[in-house]
Amino acid sequence: MAGLYLHIPFCKKACHYCNFHFSTSMKLKEPLLKALHAELELQKNYLKEDALDTIYFGGGTPSLLSESELNEIFEIIYKNYTVTENPEITLEANPDDLNKDKIKILQKSPINRLSIGIQSFRDEDLKLMNRAHTGREARESLEECLKADFNNITIDLIYGIPGMNDKAWEEQIQTAINYNIPHISSYCLTVEPKTALEILIKTGKIPNVEEEQSASQYELLINILTQNNYDHYEISNFGKPGFHSRHNSAYWQGVPYLGIGPSAHSFNGKSRQWNVANNPKYIKALESNQIPATTEHLSQKDLYNEYLLTGLRTSQGCSLEKINAYGRTPEFLKQVVSHVAAGFISKNRDTYFLTQKGKLLGDSIISSLFWE
Repeated sequence: MAGLYLHIPFCKKACHYCNFHFSTSMKLKEPLLKALHAELELQKNYLKEDALDTIYFGGGTPSLLSESELNEIFEIIYKNYTVTENPEITLEANPDDLNKDKIKILQKSPINRLSIGIQSFRDEDLKLMNRAHTGREARESLEECLKADFNNITIDLIYGIPGMNDKAWEEQIQTAINYNIPHISSYCLTVEPKTALEILIKTGKIPNVEEEQSASQYELLINILTQNNYDHYEISNFGKPGFHSRHNSAYWQGVPYLGIGPSAHSFNGKSRQWNVANNPKYIKALESNQIPATTEHLSQKDLYNEYLLTGLRTSQGCSLEKINAYGRTPEFLKQVVSHVAAGFISKNRDTYFLTQKGKLLGDSIISSLFWE
């Protein structure tokens, strides 16, 4: 089994917090999609004989693709790759794109899962983040999708937004629960370098993100969702039984995947490669049948650290059996003991997990266990 990720690097507006690769200009959309088609064909042997179990359209805003553009991509995929009988096929979408006509188009396509970038149901939050939709459009998009029997839906919600107190955050979570959304991905508002958000905070136009508020709202998120039958199966992901993300879970389990498009990453179990994050350079390379990718061959140390990084983020944890396969059991046991004593990591038989307390400091705890 393997996964396929397609990066569609176009957006209507630039969100203040985003540091992903995208463009708000559509001038290169047609040549870039042609380049993406060419890369799909050139990379068809990257995964060898592994069948695609998941296909994920990310970005950017892939819901900007037209019916014909989507159909052409699917035609090339099914011509060049083996796809399992019941794949999970996800499309990221912005609420303002999901009108009745767009939903009808998506219903006719192979897409069977929608990832909707709600981020917030409050207009003041959306304005602060420079989102293209309103709170009303966020609700209407969910209602239209549910009416159309698009039931496999995940939404993104952001916490730690300046001006959003705990009560307002609880209302955000409850709104998602009331719509019976089966999967929620939730992230802390992070001030990334060279983003508009960083500039706005530095110039005093908006207040900085407060760590205490973010931690409090993360704990509220965990408590409310787990009480409402959501599995907290990864640090930022919550799904009802049967609705965990197959695509993202494959990343965390070390399953091979192919990334297509500018800035997209690929992993085949031994090496990682990533495409240039520049639309003109990406197009020019593919016009010459060249894949503009940088490749990194992963050492045992790299693979071990990635196992810790992905495994400890999930409810599956990290097992001593796999740690021992890397020859790191004595070192790991020596490193982990202080985190267990502090209540950041728990143990069940031979498997270690981050506790709820540990998830608040997940990145720093995991990195302290790395093979340096």
